[in-house]
Amino acid sequence: MPRAYAELTFTPNVRAIQEEQGSAASYAKFLAPEVSGGDAITSREAEFIAERDGFYQATVSETGWPYVQFRGGPRGFLKILDAKRLAYADFRGNRQYLSVGNLQSNDRISLFLMDYPNRRRLKILGTVELVDIEDNPDLIARLHDPEYQAVPERAIVITLAGFDWNCPQHIPQRYTLEELGKLELKQ
Repeated sequence: MPRAYAELTFTPNVRAIQEEQGSAASYAKFLAPEVSGGDAITSREAEFIAERDGFYQATVSETGWPYVQFRGGPRGFLKILDAKRLAYADFRGNRQYLSVGNLQSNDRISLFLMDYPNRRRLKILGTVELVDIEDNPDLIARLHDPEYQAVPERAIVITLAGFDWNCPQHIPQRYTLEELGKLELKQ
């Protein structure tokens, strides 16, 4: 686990439970002064992100309730802007605007990017800037694949706070129809 993620997630309450449950010593090493990382996207994360056609996204409302949704699009729709920023075109959906509304009062976001066939998961924490299409049409054009028949309304620009790769222990192996087709061709 990289230090940036551990610093954000190992709160005093979490550390107290770790102590109580006997795992504090094994996790303390991630907060050691010599540990670093998890605060800049490397080629490993960039390659993984480019292969995803969706992710789970969590925001929190001003009343303190979490909201989790699946965000999908063409493979690679979540783009790397630089080592500290990711972004995607926010497409018109059911027009409830729960995530956008939540981000108005609390700009924190959590993403879970899953690779079910290979049982890998990348967790990302960050803060969001909402960019309306009228304010930066060039950014929206950069993020939107014209082949994808959806109407972008804004860009969601995420400044990375930390990330962590998670263990595969409880990730089930699942395949999309496209992935199954590739497996059948190999056989």
